Amino acid sequence: MISFDISGKVAVITGGGGILCSSMAKELAALGVKVAVLDIALEGAQKIADEIVAAGGEAIGVSVDVLNMDSLKAARETVMKRFGRVDILINGAGGNKPAATTSPTQSFFDIPQDSLQWVMNLNLLGTVYTTQVFGEVMVEQKSGSVVNISSMAAFTPLTNTIAYSAAKAAISNFTQWMSVHFAQEYSSNIRVNAIAPGFLHTQQNHFLLEDENGNPTPRGQKIIAGTPMGRYGNPEELVGGIIYLCSDAASFVTGVVLPIDGGYNAYSGV
Repeated sequence: MISFDISGKVAVITGGGGILCSSMAKELAALGVKVAVLDIALEGAQKIADEIVAAGGEAIGVSVDVLNMDSLKAARETVMKRFGRVDILINGAGGNKPAATTSPTQSFFDIPQDSLQWVMNLNLLGTVYTTQVFGEVMVEQKSGSVVNISSMAAFTPLTNTIAYSAAKAAISNFTQWMSVHFAQEYSSNIRVNAIAPGFLHTQQNHFLLEDENGNPTPRGQKIIAGTPMGRYGNPEELVGGIIYLCSDAASFVTGVVLPIDGGYNAYSGV
């Protein structure tokens, strides 16, 4: 019988203090998942964990630097002491910065090397390193589900965001590579997939999408015009895809990058 039930599973979520991943953590916890909220800022991770516990769920907050193997291994030890296993790994740590984008005041030729490296390392290597560390637990268990966070920018790069687009494309490629590697070398019960969020309207990107009067910016107008559903997504709308990918309902699904985008990637504009 097909089951979407993920209650009782243990999920590790990096970037768990952020807007998108904190929403994932809370939604999963509400479904009975035990959640380890990992973030570089312990205060942010603990805040989300406390909110989950207050709502009747089970969670811990753990500080981690996804670019530091010692930090990742220490976080793994904390998770294993509390929960004893890792069934779900959501590699949510990532992001962009203005210094790694082109703009009217910064040409491609002037982008600082350290800014490019920061974005590429955080998104790609942060995903790879975390999978190395927590993937070892899944290999010992001979089961587990990894969900990476790709992007619409991985399918067709967005203007200005050179490093972010390239890093997300690399994450999609890594997702495919890792899915084959785990299945062939360790266990076909370890699956690796990704979601590719479309355009979500959050407090973090509000200034890019609407002006001070609440009217769409030129970029916001293009996004809505390119989204057949005619609206932005909400962070909670990412969770359904994650539940599917982490449940037994997706037991024969690996190496997939699932768009959750209101049809944006399917639309040619005509």
